[in-house]
Amino acid sequence: MSTATLAHPAPVVARSYERPGLARLTAVELRKMTDTRAGFWLQLAVVLLTVAVVALDCLFGHAQDQTLREMLAIAVAPASVLLPIVGILLVTSEWSQRTGMETFALVPRRGDVIVAKLLASVVLSLVALGLSIVVAVVGTAIAAPGLDHTWALPVGLLGQHVVSLGTGMISGVALGAELLASAPAIVCSFALPLAWALVGRLAGLDAVVHWLDPTSSLAPMTEHLMDATEWAHAGTTLALWMVLPLAIGIWRIQRGEIR
Repeated sequence: MSTATLAHPAPVVARSYERPGLARLTAVELRKMTDTRAGFWLQLAVVLLTVAVVALDCLFGHAQDQTLREMLAIAVAPASVLLPIVGILLVTSEWSQRTGMETFALVPRRGDVIVAKLLASVVLSLVALGLSIVVAVVGTAIAAPGLDHTWALPVGLLGQHVVSLGTGMISGVALGAELLASAPAIVCSFALPLAWALVGRLAGLDAVVHWLDPTSSLAPMTEHLMDATEWAHAGTTLALWMVLPLAIGIWRIQRGEIR
């Protein structure tokens, strides 16, 4: 009579959870920008409008407006207007599409998600600037104005374009994080700067408006090399319209309830 052998269960091996790196999170956030219909069509509109405005300038513009410097200023205009909306939707979609619970369950450290969204926004702004440069170069070559300074583009001015598009995208993310709702954030992104400029001028506060009005203090970034005073205006404006909303938004996301 043989002795029955009891089968011992296999030992359970505990698997450690490997937190996704910042590069992977940034790639995920970049994919989210095109996963939604709104994000896809906004970015497609940026591409089409960039080509369209440069083509119109080639056909109807004056020679002095067809240099690389002027073409680039025209080419970045669609991105500077539409890409901040993509930044807003990147944050608010977590609440409107109810994906926040999944996102923050997979990545419990909410700060990592916020940083990844900011990095993805900067990457997208650099891609948009690269597209604008290519389109501007092609447009300048086609127009061939024949001016001595046709291809002149100071490195400092190119850097200002980087700052302009990058801070615009971050401002969109900041406003979306502050309000956590798409429609109010999009409306405020257009209405608040215009209302501030209008009220400031009607109230005779022109000196203050120059320091805090994004429509005037940030415009020189794409027009000419800025001096120290203009950089001071831009820095003060960004502190109010980008840094403050971002700080409030981070606080809300870190401490708020995710649904």
